[in-house]
Amino acid sequence: MNQFGKIFSVSIFGESHGEGLGVVIDGCPAGMPISVEDFIKDTERRKGGMQKGTTPRQEEDLPIFKSGVFNGKTTGAPLMLLFENKNTRSGDYEKQRAVPRPGHADFVANKKFGGFEDYRGGGHFSGRLTLCLVAIGVVAKKILKNITIEASIISIAGETDLDKGLQKGIDAKDSVGGIVECKVDGLPIGIGEPFFESVESLLSHAVFAIPAVRGIEFGTGFEAANMLGSIHNDAIIDANGKTATNHAGGIVGGITNGNQLNFRVAIKPTSSTPQDQQTLNWETNQVETFAVRGRHDLCIALRVPPVLEAVTAMVLVDLMYREQLIKRVF
Repeated sequence: MNQFGKIFSVSIFGESHGEGLGVVIDGCPAGMPISVEDFIKDTERRKGGMQKGTTPRQEEDLPIFKSGVFNGKTTGAPLMLLFENKNTRSGDYEKQRAVPRPGHADFVANKKFGGFEDYRGGGHFSGRLTLCLVAIGVVAKKILKNITIEASIISIAGETDLDKGLQKGIDAKDSVGGIVECKVDGLPIGIGEPFFESVESLLSHAVFAIPAVRGIEFGTGFEAANMLGSIHNDAIIDANGKTATNHAGGIVGGITNGNQLNFRVAIKPTSSTPQDQQTLNWETNQVETFAVRGRHDLCIALRVPPVLEAVTAMVLVDLMYREQLIKRVF
């Protein structure tokens, strides 16, 4: 449900327009220095309103430590972080309650939870909860120390010139999607298991917890289907496992091979678009014209890089715990 991981175990809670949202992290090593300042860089990267094409909604997004920290260091007990919601406009959603928004979880949430769900701003389904994922990532990246994880946008609306891609959406008065790439350096050989616990399996599982993700590919990805086997195979060129190419994306047999781990995710266009659309009014049982009003992102992909880094770090920490590559005391 809202939990992930076996040893480095996390759970998230909260809603977009509730009092707040947060995360509980079990498996933090004791003695790790931690402060509010550690979170600012990545939470600022995730924020809307900081760059062209993102929502103007602004929140402080400063964590409140509720447990697991004493005298500025982790205690080894579960770490609980809380983020407050202070800048909400719930009335924007109350007015459109009868018309579930196309592309959103409004309809399925209502059916699954019998109308008791918090529908304001998408409630528990909202991209607002990616803040919880980013917070997990801050902690996980501190634990990983010398392993570097970097994600970046490589295209928007099919354009490698990101401004040009954004302009496509602006000109169309619509939203656009994009592709985000993640690269990990410094991983040891041997992390992951064959089949169900492969690195690709667990990363894919975690990545699809990010709202708006529609696809993932590792290394050469789908292009591998068009290659010859002799070309796709990565030749091993030294005793450390270094390969001449990296079509596999750093993973073979579900296990890291010591080369750079790299993968890409496809991000759909923001579902909230000012364009007129058709949707069911469940009070009248008629299909009618509908347009989303309020504060929304032109391109949600702009805010994905720190979230993608976060879930990647989360998965890798748990896998490295399993291999006993991380100690319980920092």
